[in-house]
Amino acid sequence: VNNAGTAVHGPFLTHTVEAWQADFDLKFFAAIRLIQLALPSMQERSWGRIINVLNTAAKAPGPGSLPTSATRAAGLAMTKALAGEVAKHGVLVHALCTGILVSEQWERRWEGGPADVSFEDFVSTMGRNVPIGRMGDASEFANLACFLASDAASYLTGTAINVDGGLCPVW
Repeated sequence: VNNAGTAVHGPFLTHTVEAWQADFDLKFFAAIRLIQLALPSMQERSWGRIINVLNTAAKAPGPGSLPTSATRAAGLAMTKALAGEVAKHGVLVHALCTGILVSEQWERRWEGGPADVSFEDFVSTMGRNVPIGRMGDASEFANLACFLASDAASYLTGTAINVDGGLCPVW
């Protein structure tokens, strides 16, 4: 999983080179290290699945989203290139790009807000900005990940699928 739940973003000049490096180490190179460990045995078995968890900033970065959006875009490029490289070995590679899913990350953000707002109300308010009208649930994400990891998806590789309720303007 290449989603550490720690977003580092803001205006370009507010980030040091060290902050950029730390974000890449956490979100990009962690995935590379894990893939390098797992890939040889997948290739040996002629079967494997790699699902790189990113967010929609990989496809549609907004202003003030650096360095996180650059880190995610690098993960997207690596996913596509790796898919073409290892498909002949029976290893399929995908990226799932999340939107806003109910998670501990959002609970932490809610805890810093007004005391008179329940978490359910917070989630409802956040979901109003999503075309589908609500935040996603982890099980909805997991259902797609399980499909991609199954033999039912054996003719798919190199995809980058948004799990975002229609929020991202890019496919």
